[in-house]
Amino acid sequence: MPTAKKPAKAKPHARPTFGDWDLPKVTALLVLADGTIIEGAGLGAEGEAVGEICFNTAMTGYQEVLTDPSYAGQIVTFTFPHIGNVGTNDEDSETTNIAASAGVVGCIVKEPVTEPANYRSAKHFDKWLKVHNIIGLSGIDTRALTALIREKGMPNGVIAHNAKGKFDLRKLKAMAAAWPGLLGLDLAKDVSLNQRMHWDETLWDWKSGYAHAAPGRFRVVAVDYGLKRNILRCLTSAGCDVTVVPGTSKAEDILTMKPDGIFLSNGPGDPAATGEYAVPEIRKLVASGKPVFGICLGHQMLGIALGAKTVKMHQGHHGANHPVKDFTTNKVEIVSMNHGFAVDRASLPTNVVETHVSLFDGSNAGIALRDRPVFSVQHHPEASPGPQDSHYLFRRFVDYMEKARH
Repeated sequence: MPTAKKPAKAKPHARPTFGDWDLPKVTALLVLADGTIIEGAGLGAEGEAVGEICFNTAMTGYQEVLTDPSYAGQIVTFTFPHIGNVGTNDEDSETTNIAASAGVVGCIVKEPVTEPANYRSAKHFDKWLKVHNIIGLSGIDTRALTALIREKGMPNGVIAHNAKGKFDLRKLKAMAAAWPGLLGLDLAKDVSLNQRMHWDETLWDWKSGYAHAAPGRFRVVAVDYGLKRNILRCLTSAGCDVTVVPGTSKAEDILTMKPDGIFLSNGPGDPAATGEYAVPEIRKLVASGKPVFGICLGHQMLGIALGAKTVKMHQGHHGANHPVKDFTTNKVEIVSMNHGFAVDRASLPTNVVETHVSLFDGSNAGIALRDRPVFSVQHHPEASPGPQDSHYLFRRFVDYMEKARH
C-alpha cells in the first residue's frame, strides 16, 4: 500500500508590515486610498477623518506641530517614536484662530503614550487630543509608513478610532478613494480670522513666560492665511505694532491703515487655489512700494503674484532639521519647514532673485524683488518648534521699514 502523506504544516502567520504584533486590541485604522489597511491602537478623539498623510521629523514640539494651521487637512506621522511624553499645556498652541473649524485631522505615533513627565504639563496628551478633536493612532511601524511616503508620495487616507474595534471597512476604503486631495483646495479660508485683531504678546522667556509689549515703532499689518502665534511674537519682539487682518482682506483696506510694512502669513492648502482671491491683492500691495515679507503660503502666493508658478511636491518638507542655504549671507541654516507645495524655481521671472534654496532637494526656499523691499521664504524663521537660525529675517524686515521712512 502507498504510504499516506503527512499533512503539511500550517505556515506561521506573517508579521504585519506596519502593525505591532503585540497589540492587545485593534482600536484604530489607517486606510489608504489604494486600499491598504494599517492596524493600531487608538487614542484621542473617536471617529473617522480623511486627509493627506505626511511625516514630520521634528524630535520636539509635537503640540506646536499639531496646532499649526498649515497642517489643516493632513494626518501627521511623527518619525520620532516617543510622542506625548511631556504632556501638553495652554501656552504651546500655535493656532491664532481658536474658533477655526479645520486643522490637523489626525496623528500617528509609534509608541504608546506615557504619563507626562514635565513641570509645564497641564494635561495628558490623550485628553488634549480629545479636546481638540484629533484622532490618534499608535503601535505601528512609523518607519515603514515613512518609507512608503518617501517612495510613493503623500497618500490620501482615512484615520479611524473606535474603542470597541468596530469598523466599516467598505465605507472607509470608499472615503479614502473618493477624497480629491489638497491639489486645488483652498483651506486658508477655514483657518483665517474673520475680523481684525491687535497683537502685543512677545517671545517666551524661560523665567517669565510671555510678556506684553508697548506699541512698537513700526506699524505692521499681518494678513492671516493660517497664522502661527510665534510669527506674531517675533514681529512684536522686533519692534513692530501688529494688527492681524483676515486673509480675504482687500489691499485698499490694508493700505488705508497706513502700515509701514505688510506681512503675508503661512497657511494650508494649494497656493494657486487661495491665490484666486489673494494674489490680486498681493500684487496691489507690492505695487504700493511698502516693504512686504512672506512666509510659507505667503511666500508661494507672493511668487505667483510676481509671475512664478507653484508645484505639488512628492513628499513635501515637514520637520525642524532642514538645511537651507541663504545666498544673501552665504550661510547654511537649519530651519523648520512645513509645506507640500513649492515655488517652481525654473518659473521665476528675471526681476526676481532666488535668495534661499533647500539643500535636501534643491527646491526654492526664498525669493526677493531686485528693485523693491519685497522678500519671502518657504521655511518658518519663527520656528516653534525648531532652531532659531533664521530669526534675523524679522530684523531684515524691520531694516526695510526703517529705510523706507528715510
